[in-house]
Amino acid sequence: MPEPREPFEPLESYGEEGRAIASTGAGGAADLATAEAETLERTPGGPEGTGPDKKPRSLWSDAWHDLRRNPVFIVSALVILFLVVISIWPSLIASGDPLDCDLAKAQEGSQPGHPFGFNGQGCDVYTRVVYGARTSVTVGVLSTLGVALLGGVLGGLAGFFGGAWDGVLSRITDVFFAIPVVLGGLVLLSVVTSATVWPVIGFMVLLGWPQISRIARGSVITAKQNDYVQAARALGASNSRMMLRHIAPNAIAPVIVVATIALGTYIALEATLSYLGVGLKPPTVSWGIDISSASQYIRNAPHMLLWPAGALAITVLAFIMLGDAVRDALDPKLR
Repeated sequence: MPEPREPFEPLESYGEEGRAIASTGAGGAADLATAEAETLERTPGGPEGTGPDKKPRSLWSDAWHDLRRNPVFIVSALVILFLVVISIWPSLIASGDPLDCDLAKAQEGSQPGHPFGFNGQGCDVYTRVVYGARTSVTVGVLSTLGVALLGGVLGGLAGFFGGAWDGVLSRITDVFFAIPVVLGGLVLLSVVTSATVWPVIGFMVLLGWPQISRIARGSVITAKQNDYVQAARALGASNSRMMLRHIAPNAIAPVIVVATIALGTYIALEATLSYLGVGLKPPTVSWGIDISSASQYIRNAPHMLLWPAGALAITVLAFIMLGDAVRDALDPKLR
């Protein structure tokens, strides 16, 4: 005995397209199927890949899709872009020389052509703030790249191979974690006489890589347990191929997030060390040096301290906000 058929749903239940087909009384299933397909393609927030030319989005395309709609990312990215531009071409907005000083104008306030006033040596504060961005951004970016490269490679290898390599690296990172950063800087940089940024960058890389190493190690351990890695191993893929083609692209997101947030921290650390007199040294133009020299005049000439300190605070905040936005976009648990 044949099974009873389920009753057909009325065409009106399919929305405007269904009502249009019902009103014509012809077209049948073919027109209804076409209407359903067009409705699905035009549905906002519908699944990717439903249209003929659409493809499923990857983690990175999904992250970029979210970042473009995040006002925190947009504001922080614009601030950072501005800082990068004036770091490369400071003469675009500052035509003076940061080392051109006139003692007759020492500690004077704002004047025409000198909106931020003058410091204790008679140097234009505005010009020094603009040129100080180059030093801070250079130290922050190069330190972050060095830390991410060294810590990411060592941590990734430890997480992939495990065993004795993992045990030795874990004990080494424990030793570095026990060293206070500021105290270590006072000890290591106090014997350095160079006025360049390289000793400061080297110190930050030396004490900063263990954090990235721990993050990379845990991310690689999680990624190598996935089915696609096990399938690649069963098919005879080499260790280098599995690391570069399968594990690294799926384990690098946490490293990028932590490195982005740490970039602002390194800029603040450089200013702290320069303020204490063991970081960058004159004649290098640095916000930390200017804050240190202006701290004794805060009552008589507060503008000497407020402008470089404000620029430092905005820069650090911009990089931390950028890191938070990237973290929210790359974390699947927040979707």
